[in-house]
Amino acid sequence: MFTRVVDGRYTFLLVYVDDLLITGDDCHGITAIKQALHTAFTIKDLGLARYFLGIEIARSPKGTFLNQQKYILNILHDKGLTGAKPALFPLPKYLNLSLDTGDILPDPSSYRRLVGRLLYLTLTRPDLSYSVQHLSQFLQQPRQPHYQAALHLDRNMSTQNSRGEVNCVLTNFRKLLETG
Repeated sequence: MFTRVVDGRYTFLLVYVDDLLITGDDCHGITAIKQALHTAFTIKDLGLARYFLGIEIARSPKGTFLNQQKYILNILHDKGLTGAKPALFPLPKYLNLSLDTGDILPDPSSYRRLVGRLLYLTLTRPDLSYSVQHLSQFLQQPRQPHYQAALHLDRNMSTQNSRGEVNCVLTNFRKLLETG
């Protein structure tokens, strides 16, 4: 991410492989960056961002809303949980995970991939942060109870997803920058 501040106005350039997201509160700065990039690389301006790196971006008079509903649906689909009974809480009540209880997973990569995807999801779902961080403590040698707890968390996401919640809203860009 590249940041530019001119006369108290912000411009951000986020680069991921061959995708660029240019944003900020400086329209002239954004236009100048687009023109410079187009001159050097012949870029295509796709207009206002609606989806970037698994995050849906929706604008309204109340602010800019970010959510990862499609990302959640992909996780649920990949784990075969699209029709599963939803869980009301992120982790089961009285859950006591340990490093040495339960069978070791024969292929820990599926657990590690799932927890990695859940970590990315906490960007717009901070309510899941504690649960995901707890599950990430077992990446070294995941066991069956850890994987079952991760699947339980997935089923909880389907509950949240079915409510149609919008996960994160950015209402005042300048205040966000000053306090962050």
